[in-house]
Amino acid sequence: MVSFTGPIAQLLDELGRLPGIGPKSAQRLAFYLLERPRGEVERLASALVEARERVRRCAICCDWTDQEVCPICQDPRRDPSLICVVEHPKDVRALEKTGQFRGRYHVLHGALSPLDDVGPEDLTLVQLRKRLEEGGVQELIVATDPDMEGEATAFELVRLARPFGIKVTRLARGLPEGADLDYADDSTLRLALEGRREL
Repeated sequence: MVSFTGPIAQLLDELGRLPGIGPKSAQRLAFYLLERPRGEVERLASALVEARERVRRCAICCDWTDQEVCPICQDPRRDPSLICVVEHPKDVRALEKTGQFRGRYHVLHGALSPLDDVGPEDLTLVQLRKRLEEGGVQELIVATDPDMEGEATAFELVRLARPFGIKVTRLARGLPEGADLDYADDSTLRLALEGRREL
């Protein structure tokens, strides 16, 4: 097998660092990009740099935004007494597609995983505690994935909310054991939201 050197090797190496991209996918992407017009590749590079420079975590919910506070947290029609806690920003999009949830979100940016050295300090639990301390939250909806890490995170959220007397519920029916939120269809997520149970 012919190995690449120089700029092609560097491009393959960088693409291979992306999640879910193995050596064959990296090679396919690299060759695709090399065949595209220069302007198209420059637009992609510019979009990557601009996103990295301008996108940050919302000061309230920790979702990605290009503003200090994201549009959902700014929306006065959203119910601030309901906070749905999710693992990743993609989970917010999955739940929003259902059109069923009118509260606000909190994005943890991961789940507890001792095997991967991810502890409470690696998540946005400090920011969530601050929101709970400010008062007004009546229900915390736990929408972590139904896997071992998601369940461990759910128990940590119960422990966090308990001193504030906040009701904690968990998404229920419709989500199969071990499934990720972003793979669930709109109907399944709607049923899970409607059938949430108290923890």
